[in-house]
Amino acid sequence: MTNSIDEVENNDVIFVIGSNTTENHPVIGAKMKMAIEKGAKLIVADPRRIELAEYADVYFQLSPASNIALLNSIMNVIIEENLQDMEYIKEHTENYEALVELVKDYTPEKASQICGVSAEDIRKAARIYANSDKASIYYCMGITQHSNGTHNVMAVSNLALLCGNIGKEFSGVNPLRGQNNVQGACDMGGLPNVLTGYQKYTDEVIKKYENEWNVNLNRKDGLTIPEIMHEVEEEKIKFLYIMGENPMISDPDINHIKHALETVECLVVQDLFLTETAQLADVVLPGASFAEKDGTFSNTERRVQRVRKAIEPIGGSKPDWMILTEVMNKLGYEVNYNSPSDVFDEIARLTPQYGGMSYDRLEEKALQWPCPTKDHEGTKYLHANGPMKGKGTFVPTDYIKSYEEINSEYPYLLINGRVLYHYHSRTMTGKVDELNEISGKSFIEINPNTAKKLNIADGEKLKVSSRRGEVETTAKITDIVEEEIFFMPFHFADGAANYLSNTTLDEICKIPDLKLCAIKVEKVS
Repeated sequence: MTNSIDEVENNDVIFVIGSNTTENHPVIGAKMKMAIEKGAKLIVADPRRIELAEYADVYFQLSPASNIALLNSIMNVIIEENLQDMEYIKEHTENYEALVELVKDYTPEKASQICGVSAEDIRKAARIYANSDKASIYYCMGITQHSNGTHNVMAVSNLALLCGNIGKEFSGVNPLRGQNNVQGACDMGGLPNVLTGYQKYTDEVIKKYENEWNVNLNRKDGLTIPEIMHEVEEEKIKFLYIMGENPMISDPDINHIKHALETVECLVVQDLFLTETAQLADVVLPGASFAEKDGTFSNTERRVQRVRKAIEPIGGSKPDWMILTEVMNKLGYEVNYNSPSDVFDEIARLTPQYGGMSYDRLEEKALQWPCPTKDHEGTKYLHANGPMKGKGTFVPTDYIKSYEEINSEYPYLLINGRVLYHYHSRTMTGKVDELNEISGKSFIEINPNTAKKLNIADGEKLKVSSRRGEVETTAKITDIVEEEIFFMPFHFADGAANYLSNTTLDEICKIPDLKLCAIKVEKVS
């Protein structure tokens, strides 16, 4: 996020695209409602009529995976009506003319046909967004989890740069992280092509780490999760160590994942509970929960927060840092961390954005990175003096039909997502009886007209199939979804949506096309 959570309620314009914010990020969703009460304008784009749509000044119930066409058309209107911020563009951006050339073909009328939305609504949204200097865009996995996810993100960036809506308080681009420490995992090098703090594998950077750790490091990029699973099946990878992740629920094409996890020579899983993935493991290492360990979370607004142990670890469980230390020592690499604070001090030495942080400082106040020095107070919003890399680059992006084709055998489109009551693969929330009473089993949302055409009653058992697998689930008839579009939450092991989902990868960042696939729907006889 370029901005902070507390800024949300002072936005004058909020543009939510590909995010069911009130269900998936309820604190931020509540702040959006507070902003609306103060008079903020709201634009929402989502294939489902989510709760925020009821508050929206403009709601686009756009066709799945048509985000780029919509965003390009909004930019077309802004440029045609001379609403762009030319002063910001000249001073802080590059490649503007290429953007102008590309979006001139995306008239509201053309985008209306692609997206299934009103051309006048596109014009209205463009004027609302461009005429405010306190306008922020909020997006989530409805933007990223597509085979053109990188291009979706670039289109969002293009729109913000076009109006100079970045580098200011209450105005920016804000991807909402799906879990409490996804930001922290990425910050700590949990990506295959960077070290901590997103530092590239340059000789200077690598030497810094080699000197700290007294080792020689591999200088090649690693693999993403889909690439890892593919190489396991090809027997190029023989050992997997999975921490706090449950790919048997959360990864696309679960049949493929199951085959890979059963194929690998040795599977180690480190987790709190015996998850669906841990049940396939050769070795299970019991990790400690948040309540049983000290540490930090780095949340969606880049804020590093202390986590403090409330109770001693139960049974044979141990904090992750301790397990990893013992594994390294067993493997012959001698390390001697005495506490999470020791680990964090090393992070600060190696990671510029964290350079001014320490447990002592975090005891007093949570800090937002970048916080490069010990007297720095952290950074509330990014790019205040212009884009950090020098110039913000417009990346013109054409709409290309990216999703899996429907046909006579698989005539419908399925989208998936989360519900308010569960967290990811229900490793934790699935243990709470009260939550399971509210939302305890898989379901599929069906428009009433589609249900009538297929002679399906609410609560009826259905078999849903894709080119990769099939599941049984329960019909939920609702007008939240459009005709011939279906929705399933992915949380549930019984009727897991990801048996169906698509594995086509974004060519740039390698994220799978999780959000959308072609299906057929049949009654269970």
